[in-house]
Parts: sequence; structure tokens; C-alpha cells
Amino acid sequence: MIKINMISLLIVVNLFGISNFEVIKKNDQIMSGFEDSKSLITMTLVNAKGKTRIRTMKYKSLEQEGGDKSLMEFLSPADVKGAKFLNYEYAKKDDHQWLYLPALQRVKRISSKNKSGAFMGSEFSYEDVSSFNINKYDYKKEEVLVSKINGKNVYMVECYPNYKYSGYTKQIFHIDAKTFLIIQVDYYDRKKFLLKSAFFSNYKLINGVYRNGTIHVKNFQNFKESILVWEEESIKNGLTSKDFHKKVLKR
Repeated sequence: MIKINMISLLIVVNLFGISNFEVIKKNDQIMSGFEDSKSLITMTLVNAKGKTRIRTMKYKSLEQEGGDKSLMEFLSPADVKGAKFLNYEYAKKDDHQWLYLPALQRVKRISSKNKSGAFMGSEFSYEDVSSFNINKYDYKKEEVLVSKINGKNVYMVECYPNYKYSGYTKQIFHIDAKTFLIIQVDYYDRKKFLLKSAFFSNYKLINGVYRNGTIHVKNFQNFKESILVWEEESIKNGLTSKDFHKKVLKR
């Protein structure tokens, strides 16, 4: 049975002198400055009966003011090999996303209305696999909620998507009060019920920049799970916008 982490202490605090937005901004700052990245990612899909499927992919991203770009290419298994996903993030409008399916030999544009759909059969949505941009959310509460998870003091930041077709009514970020790294994110669906949680672990410090190590998503409504593990990551490789042009999808 899947169990949600128990919160042993919850208090409303202003004595820390920090707001919800300031907490999430500090997290954004320590995760920024990589310029660009390359990595291999293993995706493990776990169904409700515990049966697993494993997919591998190449991933690269480009850090840009106003919105990052990323490109994902599936390497295995055979039924998804060659599929590519390209994402252009924007702070003030919906992201642009394209999916190339080699079996159809065509590029499909992901519409804004469909971004709440499952990404390649996983518990990640198309919305989730876009880079997190702090300007796409409203932070309605000034006071900071502080809890304890696994003995750590954790800020709880409520984020409300401000774009029309989000699949979530809100997300609650649990951020380590010492490191400002995300420990957990809870996602609430359009009916305001808890849909799933993402658990973050094994962060890597590469050239002074924190990078993701493992993200484990547990869906509490369909009892499926998805796990992403980053390996062989490098940053500041000299990538440019040309490496993320739509033409690369069919190459």
C-alpha cells in the first residue's frame, strides 16, 4: 500500500521573515546557472499491480531568459525508439510543445488543452515535463507554512497555476528550509482532490549548480507510479538555440 509522508508539525510563521514567493524564488536561484545540460534519463513505469516497464532517453536543455528549451529523444524500448519531444517554455504564455512519432513520420503539436494528458504513458503530464517557471503561478498566501518531513524543517509553498488549461487547481511545494531544495510536490486535480505527489531525491551538485537526481511520482487515484533518474549529466556544454530548432525532430 502506498503511504503519504506524515507531517508531524505544522505552524504558520512570519517570524522567519520570508514569503511564499521568496522561498520558491530561492529554490529557482540555486537550480539556475547551468546554461545548458546533457544527460541520460531512465524512466520506470509501474502499473497498479507492480509490473514495471523501463524506457531510456537522451535529454538536453538550454537555459534562456524568458523561458528554457528542452529536447528529449527516446532510445528504448523499440516501440518508442526515435520518438522526440521538444518544449519551448514561456513565462507569459502557454509553452509550445511538439512530439515526433517515427511510426507516423510526422510532428504533432501538443495543444494547450491537451497538456494535462499523460506524457508517453507515464504519470507525468505534458505540463509536468515543461521546466518549472515561477512566473506561471500565483502565491495567494503571504505567510509561510512550516512542517517537518523525515526530521527536516520544510517550507510549504502553495502555488496556483495562472494559465487557463492547467490540469491542476494548486500545487504544494515542500522545500527544505536549510538547502531550499524541493523535497516533495503535491498536485491537486481540477476537482481539488489530491491526485499525486512527486518525491525528489539524490540531487547532484555540478559545478556549483544543483541538478535533479531522481523524481518519483505516485498517483493516489490510479495507484500507478513513474520514476525518472538522471545519469551522466553535464552542464555548460556550449549548446545554442540551433540545437533546439524544430528541424531536429525529424533528423
